Amino acid sequence: MSEAEAMMTAADLISLLHDYEARAGSLTEGVPQYEESYAHWDGIGFTIMGVSVVAGLNDVKEILNLPAAVTRVPGTQGWMLGIANIRGNLLPIVDLQVFLGGKAITIGKRSRVLVIDHDGVRVGLLVGGVLGIRHFRPEQRSTCEQPPTGLADYCSDCFDLADERWPVFNVRKLAANDSFQMAAL
Repeated sequence: MSEAEAMMTAADLISLLHDYEARAGSLTEGVPQYEESYAHWDGIGFTIMGVSVVAGLNDVKEILNLPAAVTRVPGTQGWMLGIANIRGNLLPIVDLQVFLGGKAITIGKRSRVLVIDHDGVRVGLLVGGVLGIRHFRPEQRSTCEQPPTGLADYCSDCFDLADERWPVFNVRKLAANDSFQMAAL
């Protein structure tokens, strides 16, 4: 920095910054701007009832390993595994497969808990495994004419991706289900 520049006033510095900004802006003329090439729907893929399904990314708040300590609650349905302390908050843990009429999930390395929180219903759903984030284009969405067995109440739409069909599991419908909200016997 020269001595003359060191003696600049605050107004001179602001003027200089405006000049730099104007020159920098002129350099980007003609450069293509990034545009999203298509709108997309993002979801979390998981397995339930032997089927790969996807739930909306915004519907799943968190993915956890099954907590080591799940305390059974007496007088509850068989699908209610119990409650777990997650960072100081009690979280009910449900075996989603049993709730849907299937057999209990065999707990293994791939088993996960999907935490949902919809209209005051905060619960962890034990699933067979999580398959990661999936991205779909709107034109890939269709109506599931034959939803997988046990999932018909919660899967009305599907996404077709290459040779795979991904039923969309409606977490909000599950959370609003009266039977799901009534875990007591």
